[in-house]
Amino acid sequence: MPGITLNKKVPAFSLPATGEQTISLNKLKGSNVVIYFYPKDSTPGCTREGQDFRDNHAKFKRQNTIILGVSRDSLKSHENFKAKQGFKFELLSDNEEELCKLFDVIKMKNMYGKKVRGIERSTFLLDDKGVLRQEWRKVKVDGHVEEVLNTVKAMNKNKK
Repeated sequence: MPGITLNKKVPAFSLPATGEQTISLNKLKGSNVVIYFYPKDSTPGCTREGQDFRDNHAKFKRQNTIILGVSRDSLKSHENFKAKQGFKFELLSDNEEELCKLFDVIKMKNMYGKKVRGIERSTFLLDDKGVLRQEWRKVKVDGHVEEVLNTVKAMNKNKK
């Protein structure tokens, strides 16, 4: 049961995050929010995706946009991943799959011939009022962050 719909407000959520904090959607109002779900800390694709968001962080910031990464990894794993990669954004730990279920990103995947439940790489863009404006599912890392940034710029331009 997906709990989100395009052009509708995303239900409030609150999750533990890096930096010994809890991130709540309610506290992010006034900023656009990019929430990207990725399968696992420190794996090649997830590292590249995180690095792309890191390398474009200042551009997102200029667009009044907060970036949040989400996986089912522990906070300890997130802290290590964030420190090692120099991420300037927070990583949320969703080991109860609360947010994963809300955004419907848990899928059956093939891993070396075995069926496993895992996070399908997905990104969601919320406007400054918490309304879902864009979603990308089955994301391929190459060029993805640039596409998200261009969508944020276009969304901001249309607001003026």
